[in-house]
Amino acid sequence: MSSAPTPNGTGEEKQNFFPTLGDVADRTDALTGEDGETDEREMQEIESLCMRCHENGTTRLLLTTIPYFKEIVVSSFRCEHCGHRDTEIQSAGEIQPKGVVYTVHLLTREDLNRQLVKSNFATLSIPDLQLTIPPGRGQINTVEGIIRDTVRDLNISQPVRRVMDPETGKKIDEMLEKLRDLINMEIEDEDDGGVGVDDEDVKKPSEAPTQQHEEKPFVPFSMVLDDPSGNSFFSFKDSPSDAQWNMRAFNRTFDQNVQLGLVAKPDEGELQEGGEVPLDEQHKLSSLEEFEAKRAKEGEMVPEEVFSFPSTCSSCGHQLETRMQQVNIPYFKDIIIMAANCFACGYRDNEVKSGGSIADKGKRISLKVEDEEDLSRDLLKSDTAGLEIPEIDLHLQPGTLGGRFTTLEGLLNEIYTELSTKVFRTGDSLTSGIGQINNEGQQGERKFETFLKGLKDCISATRPFTLIIDDPVSNSYLQNLYAPDADPNMTIEEYERTFEQNEDLGINDMVLEGYNKEAEGTA
Repeated sequence: MSSAPTPNGTGEEKQNFFPTLGDVADRTDALTGEDGETDEREMQEIESLCMRCHENGTTRLLLTTIPYFKEIVVSSFRCEHCGHRDTEIQSAGEIQPKGVVYTVHLLTREDLNRQLVKSNFATLSIPDLQLTIPPGRGQINTVEGIIRDTVRDLNISQPVRRVMDPETGKKIDEMLEKLRDLINMEIEDEDDGGVGVDDEDVKKPSEAPTQQHEEKPFVPFSMVLDDPSGNSFFSFKDSPSDAQWNMRAFNRTFDQNVQLGLVAKPDEGELQEGGEVPLDEQHKLSSLEEFEAKRAKEGEMVPEEVFSFPSTCSSCGHQLETRMQQVNIPYFKDIIIMAANCFACGYRDNEVKSGGSIADKGKRISLKVEDEEDLSRDLLKSDTAGLEIPEIDLHLQPGTLGGRFTTLEGLLNEIYTELSTKVFRTGDSLTSGIGQINNEGQQGERKFETFLKGLKDCISATRPFTLIIDDPVSNSYLQNLYAPDADPNMTIEEYERTFEQNEDLGINDMVLEGYNKEAEGTA
């Protein structure tokens, strides 16, 4: 049988070392002879030492590909002497440039069948139960399988723990009960993970005793998969636009790079501060007050100057340097960008402030977004600005997310992350006192799921929408792609502030003239 010619003209097909699981199954069936044995093994078998009985067992390795993910190596160990079994997966690719965090909201019992890949660097957590599964061996499993494994692992040492540490044992028993309720699991359903049990001794589902137990109502919960290596995966429904599924990439901290073996841990005192601006080109200040005094004395600052003053990390309490620079936005005004990066815990924070005075009028910016090019517009949202997208009924009050200088796509991603992780399941209307979801809670879940799907469509520009930024002090900015000419898709409207807006901003109580005499008279 001749093969089709390949691009290199050799007529030989390029061997795929990482076929999909379906291809492996098809080729295995095709290679099976009449005697039931295969002529060629898709899996590699290696004789390995059993760490339980110290006899020799067999490890099987399979190189395969997960659709929409990457290549992995699946290893399975079995000892014929003691029956010990163990499975593990490892990434066959390189460590990704960024880490990933998957947040999935499980709303129905069918969501328990979602598959996930957990690398040995990943942390899995269920915030609703305050449960965190630390990094360990790599796994490919379903949500229900992960929870069953967790129940089994926690329950192994419970008899000893209840005697030696009754308080801790009681807390773990409460946690086990909550985990069983999530997947409607009974105590008699637990197993020992195959330790000491041969395959032929395991009863098939048809042979197992059928004991009916009352199926409890499903209580929605969230699951977060955090992997600094970027080699974990959580499946979605149909497409990445799944409203219950969200993925966020992040830059690793220094400690995470050390954990992954990408960089060496420096000696004490050797760690130097990083950043785009060298330390010898920065202007050191003792405090923020000194910066304000210097600015008031000199009147103006050189935009290229970067000021730095010491502060304290709000996450771990270590000392860090906060950098500040004045930046001029063309066709707008000067702004001040403040950024802090803690090299002890990796905490990062940035803030944008206006560099000018309060404008006499407010400003309302409206943009009709029609394609992906509009999502790349630079956007400055001050901490006094509100934001609206009427097509999906999105209304953000002034002060939400603080000041941000990013792109339109970046701001929408931040909004999605905040809403999907912190607002998705809050309030008492979602569940009743006996744990059953009432009709009002179900309708609220569906409406919010529809809203998140609409927000994802806006992020991917698959539907046109209108963005409205309302800033009563005119400190917000949206890039004009046609500058200095007018943008046909953007309208800017100035308006007089109301008394209530001035009251919220504290402008009504400001005394701009004669305050020295008033102060002297009251002294």
